[in-house]
Amino acid sequence: MNDTFEFRLLNEFQRDFPLCPAPFAELAARLGVAEKAVLGSLEKLRREGKISRVGAVFAPKRIGASTLAAMAIAPAQLEAVAAAVNRFPEVNHNYEREHRYNLWFVVTAASEGRLQATLGAIEKAAGHALLALPLLEEFHIDLGFSLQGGKPKSVAAARPVSPAMPIGESERRLVSVLQEGLPFFIRPFALIAERIGASESDVLGRIRRWLDEGDIKRFGVVVRHRELGYTANAMLVHDIPDEQVSEIGRALAEEPAVTLCYRRPRRLPDWPYNLFCMIHGRERSEVEAIIADLRHRHGLNEAAHEVLFSLTRFKQNGARYA
Repeated sequence: MNDTFEFRLLNEFQRDFPLCPAPFAELAARLGVAEKAVLGSLEKLRREGKISRVGAVFAPKRIGASTLAAMAIAPAQLEAVAAAVNRFPEVNHNYEREHRYNLWFVVTAASEGRLQATLGAIEKAAGHALLALPLLEEFHIDLGFSLQGGKPKSVAAARPVSPAMPIGESERRLVSVLQEGLPFFIRPFALIAERIGASESDVLGRIRRWLDEGDIKRFGVVVRHRELGYTANAMLVHDIPDEQVSEIGRALAEEPAVTLCYRRPRRLPDWPYNLFCMIHGRERSEVEAIIADLRHRHGLNEAAHEVLFSLTRFKQNGARYA
């Protein structure tokens, strides 16, 4: 196996993954290699930490409930508090960022009630209050990560986020298996079907419908950007007038350098920002230059803002809705 094959596997199949009974054989045919080379490479990449899994990335708040949360922790207590937060399986991302609010994590649950109960339990376990910043409007949440720099995007749309609809028990079982990622076997969907007591065609049909309906944002290889050399990432936040936030959010979402863009609530007086963007790069100076350029070109130089670079990654895995 050469670097070109591995790069293509990482870069081209974060989405458009073949949803068929033998997907790894289909990948192999597209790449011009043997199926065992694909399976071996994926296992190696997972072992090296360069990918977390191959599978579904569910859209926020479509099949369950989720929120971004932040805490302000004294530096001497940060590792202990982060460890307490990480013990909750509902927490899937947990980062230290450069700010008074220095611990940022994502919490997901099967329902809004479960989410609120979990947030309360996290506050009690951590011994600190948290800011809950649920998604209000999405402009760009593709959740893929191009390894070739920015690629042209389609026109962004502002999508208000509605409460999730309950799903049935059979669908819940499928979510619980999918959130672990595909097994690296010749017929992975048949194995999943056997685990949940369904047919292979039912499993594939449900995944396709979830993709068509937007409940799954993408299905494919889920990369870990730090292990691939993108060690600088920043959360850029702005305070934008409410009547302008959708327009500006759409404009920023169309920028190739912006990997995520969405509106979340202000929490006054502690948190006055309502527009969030994520920007990744190989070096801090690269990300700083991108941010300066974006703010200048979009007329945001006078808008109140902050840049929160990530420092320590305490936890990163897939969301767990079931």
